[in-house]
Amino acid sequence: MLAILVSALVAVLVTWVVTTTAGHLLLVRKLQRLLPKFGTVPSVPVLGNTFLYRKDPTPPGIFATFFGFHRHYGDDLITQSLFNQPVLQVTSAPVVEQVLNAKTVKKSIIYEFMKPWLNEGLITALGKKWAQRRRIITPAFHFKILEEFLDIFNRRSEDFVGKLRTRVGKGDFNIYEDVTLCTLDIISESAMGVKINAQDNPDSPYVKAVKEMSNIIFRRLFSMMREYKIFFHLQKAAQRQKTALAVLHSFTDSVIVTRKTQLESEQAREATQQKLEETDIYGKRKMTLLELLLNVSVDGHPLSNADIREEVDTFMFAGHDTTTSCISFAAYHIARNPAVQQKLYDEMVQVLGPDFKNAQLTYSNLQELKYLEMTIKEVLRIHPSVPVIGRKSAHDMIIDGSKVPPGIDVAILIYAMHNNPAVFPEPTRFDPERFNEENSSKRHPYAYVPFSAGARNCIGQKYALLEIKATLVKLLGHYRLGACDPANTVRIKTDMTLRPVNGTFVKIVER
Repeated sequence: MLAILVSALVAVLVTWVVTTTAGHLLLVRKLQRLLPKFGTVPSVPVLGNTFLYRKDPTPPGIFATFFGFHRHYGDDLITQSLFNQPVLQVTSAPVVEQVLNAKTVKKSIIYEFMKPWLNEGLITALGKKWAQRRRIITPAFHFKILEEFLDIFNRRSEDFVGKLRTRVGKGDFNIYEDVTLCTLDIISESAMGVKINAQDNPDSPYVKAVKEMSNIIFRRLFSMMREYKIFFHLQKAAQRQKTALAVLHSFTDSVIVTRKTQLESEQAREATQQKLEETDIYGKRKMTLLELLLNVSVDGHPLSNADIREEVDTFMFAGHDTTTSCISFAAYHIARNPAVQQKLYDEMVQVLGPDFKNAQLTYSNLQELKYLEMTIKEVLRIHPSVPVIGRKSAHDMIIDGSKVPPGIDVAILIYAMHNNPAVFPEPTRFDPERFNEENSSKRHPYAYVPFSAGARNCIGQKYALLEIKATLVKLLGHYRLGACDPANTVRIKTDMTLRPVNGTFVKIVER
């Protein structure tokens, strides 16, 4: 009897696999007719293109294979995941523009894997909820609020350079870990109004849980069975995720409750305030993201603690991981290019004064550091913090004049775009002058999209750039950076963001 049952189940499974694969192959053929300019990556039945990853299934190997397709098969590609499910991978600027400005798109599957952590925060939300939250949160990034945050950027980056003093003259060290702790301190204090002192407590459970969740999400993205949640829940990773989520959510919940109690106490001494007025947001009093969320009302009702948590979790993740990537890669590239480093130092002396390492940085004087901004843009070209973003067609989506049917995943490969030799000649050469006004004006506006583009571009990009600038000014004011030994040349991988495999190594000497 058991043998008969097993045979029946196998027969059903085989029939389902064959039917699913056949349906996807027909869809691939349709896309090939609709999109004749798109290349097609070689595939096999059932496995699709996944067999191409077998030579090196490590994270760096997956990264190299995934982004290497475009060097071999062209800018815009039709690829096939498990069971030959089609995926469009795009890197040409005109097509990227069409996808990012399409009105009928959803987020792709990687955002589903973020939801256990971020639920439906600004990164993962769709439709009306996304528009509502975007409108609520936008005031938190008004330039007057950003000016107030500079005090935090100054203090925490000074802590950062102080911690590095033990590294002076001692050869190569991995600056990535030090930057991670600094950016966590900055985002927690500016977004939540709470000091977690990560730089004094590098073994913080919260820090470890963030890394764990990022790794799990990446592994799920490249799992052969990624579409089927039941298989994930049978793996040890599911228990690791549960443990990490307990740490992440309990931390955020405790901060929300504490800050909420403090605000209620403050408001009890004043007139009861049902809605946050514009004068409070843009006035002299510093307003953290958490405080803004605690004060706002939607349809006459305050946001629930769960609503607030998903936004705070979103900004805790997005606000430290991406800036960590940029600052650490910036240190690496600046260390390897002495002429760039000297030009940056000279500009800082000219704008901020000879003792600029002790200067109180302001919004206005950071805007004057034009070469620094060009340098950061070049860092984000070679090593974009978010190397790929995903969309899914919700209805017919127009690409190259043809209607792409609903349900098609589209991957926008920012890393491949930014390292395309046809757009950026000698892409491995570090040259901030690519981003002077003359050179920038010659490129398609969607050829360089480190913060995405269109309606769903990164809401925190001005915040991120200010933080990156402030940290690099303090770093270069205190230390001269030297290139690492050849053995420590950076190798890259990706999970949620672009990361070094073993670290970003530099040497430092005191100025």
